[in-house]
Amino acid sequence: NNTVQPLSKEQKRQLMQLARQSIEKYVTEKKLDDVKITDQRLAAPEGVFVSIYKDGQLRGCIGHIVSDEPLQKTLRDMAIASATEDPRFKPVTEKELNSLELEISVLSRPWRIRDAAEIELGRHGVIVSKGNSNRGIFLPQVATETGWSKEKFLSELCTQKAGLPADCWKDPAVEIDIFTADVFKANDLK
Repeated sequence: NNTVQPLSKEQKRQLMQLARQSIEKYVTEKKLDDVKITDQRLAAPEGVFVSIYKDGQLRGCIGHIVSDEPLQKTLRDMAIASATEDPRFKPVTEKELNSLELEISVLSRPWRIRDAAEIELGRHGVIVSKGNSNRGIFLPQVATETGWSKEKFLSELCTQKAGLPADCWKDPAVEIDIFTADVFKANDLK
């Protein structure tokens, strides 16, 4: 079973605090916080995405699907990357720090599927890849947020994210992997 191991509310709070502090420290001082690992669950090597929203609009989203580093360290690095390296956006400025909302997605290890019928929208994140250069990923919440059908979800993933034809997911040469995620925002932790 490849689903992500659940996190307690307290662990989620620690991760949220770490992400926010890491972004603030990096944006204001260009420094990295040292990560002190106190909780073995947060030391597990897991993939994680950090999405940043401002006024309800995406402001940055970067992640690492599979990591050999402890979750806390990967989270710190992805939070900073999301704020400063997403090519779709200018880096976050000091003025914006108070208006940002963070969403963290802790990922299970992906597994290969043979048939798109195995994908459960809203539960599974999906990765399509062909060769070494074309690869796209949607987190599970993309399906929920957009309300897309499975076909539309997969077509958008192929075109928007992987730079492949819309029906690439039907091509036997295209590999499809799925994963689960534990997704949370600060508001969920109150």
